Order: sequence, then C-alpha cells, then structure tokens
Amino acid sequence: MRAKGCDGDGLVEVMETNCHPIFVVLLHMKVYPGQRAGGTEADMMAANELNAHLFLQSDPKDICKNIQILLGGFETQTGEQWLAFRNDGKYSAADYAKVASDKISKDSLSGEQNIWNPFEQELKIKRRRYFVLRLLQGVMKGLSYMHDHERLHQSLGPASIVLNTIVEKDAAYLVPRLRDLAFSVDLRNSTLEESSGELSDGLWRRASSASAFSPKEKRAFGIADDIYGAGLLFAYLAFIPFCETGIMDALSLQRLLENTFQLDLEAAREYCLADDHLLEAVKFLDLDGGSGWQLLQAMLNPDFRKRPVAEAVLNHQFMNAAVL
Repeated sequence: MRAKGCDGDGLVEVMETNCHPIFVVLLHMKVYPGQRAGGTEADMMAANELNAHLFLQSDPKDICKNIQILLGGFETQTGEQWLAFRNDGKYSAADYAKVASDKISKDSLSGEQNIWNPFEQELKIKRRRYFVLRLLQGVMKGLSYMHDHERLHQSLGPASIVLNTIVEKDAAYLVPRLRDLAFSVDLRNSTLEESSGELSDGLWRRASSASAFSPKEKRAFGIADDIYGAGLLFAYLAFIPFCETGIMDALSLQRLLENTFQLDLEAAREYCLADDHLLEAVKFLDLDGGSGWQLLQAMLNPDFRKRPVAEAVLNHQFMNAAVL
C-alpha cells in the first residue's frame, strides 16, 4: 500500500512491507509567506530563488551536484509560494558543526578515558579535518559553478549548506550542496547595465563605496563579495567543529576577525594560540606550513581586488592537504 502526505519538512511516501510501514522522504519543501504576512519582498525572494535554480539547471547535461536541485513550485490560494527541492539530506553545515562541538565537550568531560587511548583521539581529529576539507571543497565547487554561470550566491553561511551525511567516517561519500538562493544575483552584462533590483541594492551600494562602477568592476566586486562570505564560512568550519560547545559562535568569530583584529589573521592566530580551547582550530589552519591561515587571509583581504576566485581557492594547497 502506498500513501502520500506532508510532514512539514517534506513530502513523504508511506510503503507497507509485511505490515511494517516504511517512510521515505521524497521532497524538501520551502515556503514563502504571502504578501499579507511577508509583503512584496517575500514574493520577490521566492521568484528570485526559483529563477536562479531554473537558470542554473537549464542544461540537463551540465548540472552541478553541489547545488540543491529544484523540482518545481506552486502558489496557494492564500498567496504562499512553495518551492519543492530534491531531498538530498536533512542536515546543514551548522548542524554538523554543533554535533562535532558537542562531541568535543562530551570527550572533555570523560577526559580520563582519552589518556588510555590517545591514538583514537588523534584519529578522531584527523577524520574531522578530512570531513571539514571535503565540506569546504564541495562548497567551493558549487560556488565556482555559480560564478562560471554568471550567478552570485550572496547569502552563503552554515545554514545554507545541506549535507547528505554528518558522520565523519563517511566523509568519502559527503556531498555538500548550496541552497537558499533567494538573494542570488544575475551577473550577466545585460543585467548589470540595467537598474538593480531591490534584493541586490545593498551589494551594489557596497560596490560603489569600493569604487566599482562599470559592469566589469561590479562583476568583479560581486564575485569577491561571495568569496568573502565563503571566507567567513571557512573560518566558522575551521573553528566551531574543533571547539567545545559555547567557546565560539559565528557572530563572535566574525567580530573577532573583523573588529578586534581588523582582518589581520597573523595577529588573530597569536591570540588564538594563547587559548587552549582554540588550539585544535589553530593546528588545523597550521597544516602545510600555515597554509590555512594564508588562504583565509586571502579570502578575507580588505581589498576585494586581491581576493582569489573560487577556482583558485579550490586549487590552494590547504584545500588539498593530506590529513589522513
């Protein structure tokens, strides 16, 4: 027997085999409120996300596995906009970071056990490093694909990365996918020469402040702005999964890098090195002669013209570090 319904997280199919029901999630549903609740901006975000996915999926032979797949969308009688995505995982990068951080806290509480098996603890750290690198590689592959196809993400963060697994032993099968393209920006020259839409106004104001006025300059600034966002995500994944719960969070880390140290990563490293709670994060970024700090500094360079493109990030020695 088969029956279908909605569980609030996605459509489910119920199959009964030998009188035992099996639930299979088929879709991941995302809903935007109607104008009465969300105003016109919600409609614009829904339309923008829909159009971005349709554009990126326009060629069936050139689909990027590191971007979530849109299957369709519809509008209800109350004006709600529903988007249906293929369900490729229920966890986000933020979920993974929290689970990893909780494990460190748990291990810390049972510290006496680690004395008897230090090799197991070392293996855990190596697996974590490998998992994070695989995660970052997938993110940058997705971002590189978007940039090559004239699209910006513009809201890259831990919650905007969906994962098919958060089990570190299964890192070889990990496929991170970019989602949440509601603020995605079209970089084609024909669009850049026209008046900007409301959703991208903030980006182009920042571009003007950085003296990027021509379509070519605006395109370069937009790509560099995405790279900066990816740099903050990189910092988050380099710290949070390697720290005990509550030691660091995304906002505190961003303030530390931007406000306290004014994006001087060498000074930030010296500070973190003096804090035992941050030591594993420092060791991770210290791989291959400190190549992690070098890459992070490049991605967060105050001068947008000096930030690397996504492909260069992918080819950086840190992204290909042999950690196992």
